[in-house]
Amino acid sequence: MDTLDKTDLQILRILQKNSKLTTKELAAQVNLSTTPVFERLKRLESGGYIKKYIAVLDAEKLNFGFVVFCSVKLKRLNRDIAAEFTRIIQDIPEVAECYNISGEYDYLLKIHAPDMKYYQEFILNVLGTIDSLGSLRSTFVMAEVKHNYGISI
Repeated sequence: MDTLDKTDLQILRILQKNSKLTTKELAAQVNLSTTPVFERLKRLESGGYIKKYIAVLDAEKLNFGFVVFCSVKLKRLNRDIAAEFTRIIQDIPEVAECYNISGEYDYLLKIHAPDMKYYQEFILNVLGTIDSLGSLRSTFVMAEVKHNYGISI
């Protein structure tokens, strides 16, 4: 973060709230002209500070509001097995997030599904077909209390 100045951080904060702003609108908010803001954006993008711009969709309205955190333990764990598991997970659209974690389980998956029946079929027909999977534990979300899409900078 030492290569970013106050204005860079301000740009990042603003974009986390609304990445749809034009360069002109963003420039007005940081009190600069469009050319230096455009150059800063390109530098922030090429430097990897901005990974991508996305639209945040409403899972409920799209009938994927049933959220499950699934803790996965593999039968065995080594570099090749972990690489294969993460490769498989990348191709499963219902898995929104996947984290390699410490503790009793090896991975934590965030899964979006329409309902419990769908999730049951997903466990049986998708996750259940992964050879390295040893066991899993499902935690069902009853209500979302906080979901911050940005990071505090």
